[in-house]
Amino acid sequence: MQIDWQKEIDQRKDALLADLTTMLKIESVRDEKLGSKNAPFGPGPREALDKFLEIGKRDGFEVLDVDGIAGHLEYGTGAETMGILAHVDVMPAGKGWNTNPFEPVIKDGKLFARGSSDDKGPGMAAYYGLKIIKELGLPISKKVRLIIGTDEESGWRCMTHYFGKMPLPDFGFSPDAFFPLINGEKGNVSFNVDFQGGNGTGAKLLDFSAGLRENMVPRDAVAHISGIEFKKVKELLDRFANNKPIEAKTVEQDERIEISVVGKAAHAQEPKNGENAGTYLALFLKQVELGAGAKQFIDFAADYLHEDSRMDNFDLHFSDEIMGDLTMNAGIFSFAAAQGGRVTLNFRFPKGIGASQIEEALTRVAKGVNAQVNTTGKMQEPHYVSPEDPLVKTLLDVYERQTGNEGYGMVVGGGTYGRLLKRGVAFGAMFPGTPDTMHQANEYMLVEDILKAAAIYAEAIYELIK
Repeated sequence: MQIDWQKEIDQRKDALLADLTTMLKIESVRDEKLGSKNAPFGPGPREALDKFLEIGKRDGFEVLDVDGIAGHLEYGTGAETMGILAHVDVMPAGKGWNTNPFEPVIKDGKLFARGSSDDKGPGMAAYYGLKIIKELGLPISKKVRLIIGTDEESGWRCMTHYFGKMPLPDFGFSPDAFFPLINGEKGNVSFNVDFQGGNGTGAKLLDFSAGLRENMVPRDAVAHISGIEFKKVKELLDRFANNKPIEAKTVEQDERIEISVVGKAAHAQEPKNGENAGTYLALFLKQVELGAGAKQFIDFAADYLHEDSRMDNFDLHFSDEIMGDLTMNAGIFSFAAAQGGRVTLNFRFPKGIGASQIEEALTRVAKGVNAQVNTTGKMQEPHYVSPEDPLVKTLLDVYERQTGNEGYGMVVGGGTYGRLLKRGVAFGAMFPGTPDTMHQANEYMLVEDILKAAAIYAEAIYELIK
């Protein structure tokens, strides 16, 4: 039976985009301050989970809500279960948008909204792929579960909770990355470096803040200082920002001076794709004669973190032939003169090195600036599925058949739900050559790519469960 998968998707284009728009309008950012027993990660993620399950129930799937933390849509029967693992939580929108990030808009064929490419767009594409198989009544021999998480952008507690109650699928993929296919993911661990507070007798750092999440390169950074002439600060800042890939400005506010820097946000899996506003601001403040804890906080950020995503300044540059480089992202900075400071660092590490070695290298440097290293309690080991696995081969065959392009596996620094399964990979939905706007302002996904990905998912799911 020959099926024109793209034609089937195109016939459902309006319905797909309508459902996706509904999902994108939900501001499903984690906010545990507003959390409750029924919505532990806040009302936004819960609303998005409810809406996805409601869509599935409308279309005749069996649905399960696991305590408002995760859920699934189920179809078919069989001894084996295939998992499709997606998430409906999104990163904070941040600044720099040209449109309302939660009012989806299509311009020049691009669907702009927070979550359009990470991961509501790909998740909905996978859902419609499965929906086509159901609506066509195609014969299948395995069960499929589209599993929905609500805490992927933070600690994955949704999946910990879900799989504490439900069995792991035998194999599957996450539509939360890139085509052709990701069969290797680096390990992931974060550490806090904590500093004492205080200032010297001259200029004073009152506070410093940058970054929203540890897995984002900070776009914005702000500091307030006192004890120095505003004119001098402005002259220094103008010279500093000249010919650098940042925007910087300073304003006088009564007895203090505000300095702000705008860089470029990016996903932590490759910090080189961004411009870290936090480390640039620290580099500038090195020119101000600070003292005590303030100086140590600034010196650490400027001398060790600025433009050092490979830990060269920590004597821990490491690379694996298959999985690539160890990377470091300085994701969150905070300092208050009375309380002290903290920098949260996120690491993506390949086979051959572990969290303990990273911690040792950090501790050696931290001692020199009177700081302490503390784990955040989050750690994932590297994950790898052989290119010879039938799962990998089947998915790449479908990709090649539908695109006419070469299929190949990749190793990345990002982490997807695919790593939760022993035979789990990440499969789309970003196509080669497409700009990566995940975690950035003006995030978008091409409508054409959403539809193309849905067609690929439909055939791939069918090939794996028929």
